[in-house]
Amino acid sequence: MIRPRKNRLMKLSQLLTPSHILPELHSVDRWQALNELLDHLVTVGDFSPEWKEEVKESLHLRESMISTGVGGGVAIPHAFSEHIDDVVAVFGRSRQGIDFASQDASLVHFVVLFISPRKSYQKHLHALAAIARMFTKPETRDGMLQARDAEELYQLFRQKNVILKSE
Repeated sequence: MIRPRKNRLMKLSQLLTPSHILPELHSVDRWQALNELLDHLVTVGDFSPEWKEEVKESLHLRESMISTGVGGGVAIPHAFSEHIDDVVAVFGRSRQGIDFASQDASLVHFVVLFISPRKSYQKHLHALAAIARMFTKPETRDGMLQARDAEELYQLFRQKNVILKSE
């Protein structure tokens, strides 16, 4: 289960620790990527396997309505769950790129999947906005594409110092 957080401000780097970073996704399409990232959240113990299908359905429904590929090689798939008390997240990088049916038709190299508590809509919106801000500059994306491993990617997240506001 997710670690409780008592402070009202949280850095994105607190969610995306090195164990929450996959430096090379093996997926070739967005549906496989969602599954790979959800599996990783289960593996690191942030999400119970019995909730995976429910969240996967929610993510698939969201992607079917409109892609979470926001452009610039970034996708931010997101969902709600009543089974968690705080936001959980995982980051995956694909050097070859994944077709996410992005708004700008570009391949996605960076996927930040996050799940928010169902009762925390404001927290969800803040997380979505913070993650999107993280990737606005091309030099940030270039640095992440060049990073060698999860630790180097994590250091880039720490340097950006993106703050997620709580409710």
